[in-house]
Amino acid sequence: MNTPLKTAVIGVGYLGRFHAQKYAALDSAELVGVADANAENAQRVATECHTQAFTDYRELFGKVDAVSIVVPTQLHYSVAKECLEHGIHVLLEKPMTVTVAEADELIAIAAQKHLVLQIGHLERFNSAVLALQPVLTKPQFIESHRLAPFNPRGADVNVVLDLMIHDIDIIQNLVRSPIAHIAANGVSVLTKEHDIANARITFESGCVANVTASRVSMKPQRKMRIFQPDAYISIDFQDKVLSVHRKGLKEMFPGIPEILSEESIFDNSDAIMAEAEAFLHAIATHTPPPVSGEDGRQALDTAIRISELLKQNS
Repeated sequence: MNTPLKTAVIGVGYLGRFHAQKYAALDSAELVGVADANAENAQRVATECHTQAFTDYRELFGKVDAVSIVVPTQLHYSVAKECLEHGIHVLLEKPMTVTVAEADELIAIAAQKHLVLQIGHLERFNSAVLALQPVLTKPQFIESHRLAPFNPRGADVNVVLDLMIHDIDIIQNLVRSPIAHIAANGVSVLTKEHDIANARITFESGCVANVTASRVSMKPQRKMRIFQPDAYISIDFQDKVLSVHRKGLKEMFPGIPEILSEESIFDNSDAIMAEAEAFLHAIATHTPPPVSGEDGRQALDTAIRISELLKQNS
């Protein structure tokens, strides 16, 4: 049996607490400690997960093999850089960093030291998204809506970096083509940043993605529709439903083919657990993580381009 990897979580607020719980539950991990500048937070999660609390994450250096970094976005670069420089594998929450230059530096350090740098684009581990790949051929038009009630946890960045970046990452991973053009508009409602935004992304392949995100909605919604030559595909991320509609051999009207529909409903799988397991597996097997630093950089670069357009159009 392989020796469990010594792990820790830096930043144990709402989301970081879940990371700690997963490492504590996994046989492939030993949760050495949790770190948070808020001593009360650190102690509460440490007690819950039967581990040690730290208020300075630097005390973990030399004690752990891998960490999840779940601190405010503005601290991602500095904390991740120090961890990587001390030879620690990093699972870094999204958005990866504040700037693309910071992302590039983290990627370079990880490569130089042969460390795993995985980015926390959690929606990649949604069971409906995982089931999409076999039915995907050549996307031509994509429409996504990610709407949520206001939550102060993400208010340190605009809605593009808070919510839309999930769909940006998924779409770019599906289309796999350079971006030719972006148009964007948005509105600030509750914060100084944009709280609702729409972007139209045109890829060199000819695919167009119309992406909407809002954090001022009364009801949550996380849906994506993909149109390709042989099918119309609908994904409900929230309810984990994948619907595929294809043209049949019969006609529903003269000259118009029938539409055959197939719907798959997936169990409520634990995406954070799957993410943690994938991170540890990449470390143990010396293989690339499913969401690499380059993936995180790509999504960040597009999100920043959209954000700049929003500022210009305000």
